[in-house]
Amino acid sequence: MGLKGKLLGQIEISFHGDLFHEILRARPHHLPSMSSIVHAVDGQWGTQGCTTIFKFTQDGKTEIAEHVMDTIDDEKKLLKYRAIKGDVLKSYKSFIITCEVDTNGDDNLVTWTLLYKKLKEETPEPFTYLNFFFKLTKEMDNHHAKPSPAH
Repeated sequence: MGLKGKLLGQIEISFHGDLFHEILRARPHHLPSMSSIVHAVDGQWGTQGCTTIFKFTQDGKTEIAEHVMDTIDDEKKLLKYRAIKGDVLKSYKSFIITCEVDTNGDDNLVTWTLLYKKLKEETPEPFTYLNFFFKLTKEMDNHHAKPSPAH
């Protein structure tokens, strides 16, 4: 087993991918009202190089992460965040999160990619973080779900 790794997961959302991308890019401070696992978002957002601080619950523990937004590609609906401070860096030397939304008609697929380098060989792969992003995506999707018509 190596110290470097890459986890990738995809999940479908029912609301439009442009809105999903826009929320993460320009309005992450709205996430606490959409999710039970994101508690606070502070700092700057919406521009490449900005620094954002997230307080969240991951694997049953409250954590803080400070990220720099290294890439914003609105055409591809792609964002890339790099952890510069916080709890994740207690176990990983580097931790990069990429979120890309593929939109094809009514089909919207969110792809989360985690690139990481462990501090120690025995550090587990960050599956709990990938699960965190899946849960966040589902909660955002539920928040934006269209109500079912009354029968």
